[in-house]
Amino acid sequence: MAGILNRFKDIMSSNINALLDKVEDPNKMIDQYLRNLESDLGKVKAETAAVMAEETRAKRELNECNESIDKMQNYAQKALLAGNEADARTFLEKKEELNTKLTSLQQTYDIARENATKMREMHDKLVKDIASLNAKRDELKAKMAIAQTQEKLNKLGSSVNGAMGNMSKFDEMEAKINKKLDTANAMAELNSSKKEENIDDLMAKYEEPTSSSNSAIDDELAKLKTKLGLDK
Repeated sequence: MAGILNRFKDIMSSNINALLDKVEDPNKMIDQYLRNLESDLGKVKAETAAVMAEETRAKRELNECNESIDKMQNYAQKALLAGNEADARTFLEKKEELNTKLTSLQQTYDIARENATKMREMHDKLVKDIASLNAKRDELKAKMAIAQTQEKLNKLGSSVNGAMGNMSKFDEMEAKINKKLDTANAMAELNSSKKEENIDDLMAKYEEPTSSSNSAIDDELAKLKTKLGLDK
């Protein structure tokens, strides 16, 4: 009996929530854990039935012994009333023998009753734990699915951040290329302007020289000469 109680001691002392917290992957382990509990429950039921039967047997033997003691007491009284003291002594001796047996039977029954109580408590707790696990099974699997989805999102977020870093480097490269292109275009523009200026200078060499006098002043001077009579 001690071995049976030790075998299921962890079931009696365990907390179902604490056990569930240790499950690393409910999607794979919760069903197996439930099957283990169902198997334990089957064993506990069988052992509980056996212990309860032992309690019943011990109780029956105790009751029978008490009945026999009462019977010897009655026969002793009847023998004395009939004047048979020797017979009365014999019945009392048997009663004493039964009293000694009764002590042993009482101890046996007390142990059987205690064992049966423990086994029933163990059985009831295991039934309750299994019911609790069944109720939490879908909840645990749903939570695991959410956790796995969040992990995927976290990994995807890391990938996106890495891609954004690459895009940033790409933008920096594009800026450098644009700067080089702008510099090259500016240089080309400057070179083109210098060539145009050289052509203009070259063309000026072959143009007719323009008068440096001011026609308005010449007209004004001619009018003044006419007025003064100096144009003759």
